[in-house]
Amino acid sequence: MRFLIAGAGPAGSLLACYLAARGHRVDVFERRPDPRGGDDAEGRSINLGLSARGVLALEHAGLMDRVRPLTVPMRGRVVHAAGRTSFHPYGTHDEEILHSVLRRDLVTLLIDHAHGLGARFHFGRRVTDLDRQAPALQVEGEWIHGDAVVGADGAFSTVRAHLHRGLRADHHQEFLPWGYKELTMIANAGFRLEALHVWPGGDGLIVAHPNRDTSLTATLFLPYDELEAITDPEAFFAERFPDALPLLPDLAKEFAANPVGHLVSVRTTPWHHENKVVLIGDACHAVYPFYGQGMNAALEDCLLLDARLDSFAAFESARRPHTDVLDELSRENFVELRQRVASPLHAARKRADLLLARLLPGRWRPLYTMISHTTTPYADALARARKQEAILRWGAAAVTAGLGLAALTKLAGRNTGHAHRSR
Repeated sequence: MRFLIAGAGPAGSLLACYLAARGHRVDVFERRPDPRGGDDAEGRSINLGLSARGVLALEHAGLMDRVRPLTVPMRGRVVHAAGRTSFHPYGTHDEEILHSVLRRDLVTLLIDHAHGLGARFHFGRRVTDLDRQAPALQVEGEWIHGDAVVGADGAFSTVRAHLHRGLRADHHQEFLPWGYKELTMIANAGFRLEALHVWPGGDGLIVAHPNRDTSLTATLFLPYDELEAITDPEAFFAERFPDALPLLPDLAKEFAANPVGHLVSVRTTPWHHENKVVLIGDACHAVYPFYGQGMNAALEDCLLLDARLDSFAAFESARRPHTDVLDELSRENFVELRQRVASPLHAARKRADLLLARLLPGRWRPLYTMISHTTTPYADALARARKQEAILRWGAAAVTAGLGLAALTKLAGRNTGHAHRSR
């Protein structure tokens, strides 16, 4: 078969590896320049947090051993709050970690591997239309026919727009009223590099991923109006994130030069047309980045689709309920990162979750562990976490009731003794 893929990001490039390894003809069309050209030709430098789902998808392609040297392990989260730092491990075992990797490094490796398997990449070629019945892609005025088309062209997918044209399609796209700017941090002495660093704030947030050169890529998230109102970034950081300011040597220059990024979520249906067109990744389930699962879910799509190439409908019906749940989880984790990670009560709750996981191995799993360190389907993980939460609440209520009963019994005993003495 001949597959036409729109988009050479992580999902499109990994799927090209899978399909080419099966002997299919693969052509990938990407509007951006070839990222292998250097000087950030791809136009994006954002860091990605690779977790268990993405790792498994890369292992299935035989690539994880080549990807791992490009990553920095993140063994937990360092929270910077009120001038103090605290470390929160991601899991109960050494292998329960995340891997920070530059998007361009990952995509370049995937493209090279797919190309070596015979896939052809066409850079600087914009997809402008889709004939879902043929199937065919129009690439800058030229119609190119294949046996199947894959839309891996991101949250603003051209393939999706034309796939839905004339159909009773549902599409929900939502922009978070926050934007972001990427900035470069330079670690100082004693700074813990093997961790994700978070500066929480109810109306502001910094998340920083480590790089192999000991720098960090920091992302400042703020409501748009606040972000656009900053005229003196150094004064802003001195007031809002004072302990982050010494780590940002090029703050003024980078703040002026780097664009404001947008955060969008997408839920849509259908993802497919017969067995001729199918969507993967952000094209059908873009999520906010606060659970670190956007890329991992997209890579997992490739693994699942590779097993369902005979039925795009079966792929969608099995997958979509879980990515809808991921959208909910990503929204909830945005609140956690901004407002809860610095709370002692929240930290105690997380420690209790990890303690129960150690005491009850295999029987108790924190939600974060299931999402980031296993390949448990998202909806199944949330359902199990809710059951565990109910058990925990019931246990807390039972303990409280027991303590209350003990106190009443003790008080009654005192009153009885006092009555006897009074006689």
